Amino acid sequence: MNRWTELTGDTSGEDYAARFAALARSGKDMHGEARFCAALVPAGARVLDAGCGTGRVAIRLAELGYDCTGVDVDASMLAVARKQAPGLPWYRTDLAELSVEPEYDLVVAAGNVMALLAPGTEAAVVARLAGALRPGGLLVAGFGLDAAHLPVPPGLTLTEYDAHCAAAGLTPVDRFATWDAAPYDDGGYAVSVHRRGDG
Repeated sequence: MNRWTELTGDTSGEDYAARFAALARSGKDMHGEARFCAALVPAGARVLDAGCGTGRVAIRLAELGYDCTGVDVDASMLAVARKQAPGLPWYRTDLAELSVEPEYDLVVAAGNVMALLAPGTEAAVVARLAGALRPGGLLVAGFGLDAAHLPVPPGLTLTEYDAHCAAAGLTPVDRFATWDAAPYDDGGYAVSVHRRGDG
């Protein structure tokens, strides 16, 4: 069982959406991840939101002109995504079993997706995400590395993540401390960009 399901029971979609709606009403910027991705690939690019949750990132990117697909294991989150953007394709899939054509220009895994996978599946998930990329496509993943940035005990390290990426044929492009592209400073959160190396 993945750590997200253990944490939430896959029933938290409405609560999750309500929390982010409240943050948005308070004036907090909710679109840092989408803005980050939009700086990497041009409008019209195909984007896979892996672990899309309620669809916040994919919906914003679609509004900006991207061709977006969302996948998540949590049916309650997908129900919210489908309600908010019924015109976008949303699929219920465990990322360790993801099987799609290598046609995406960018795959994004925001919201601690990598840190909330079932322990031991991280390498398989990275390989599946890499397999969704066209040659030269980018994998972007942001996740916490310490207790202050995670709702579960820390597990995946950056060294392990980079090794999984290398094994999947991905090469490092850059790493940041935030979705606003602040330089990475060995802190407790990292946004990593890797490229499928046969582009």
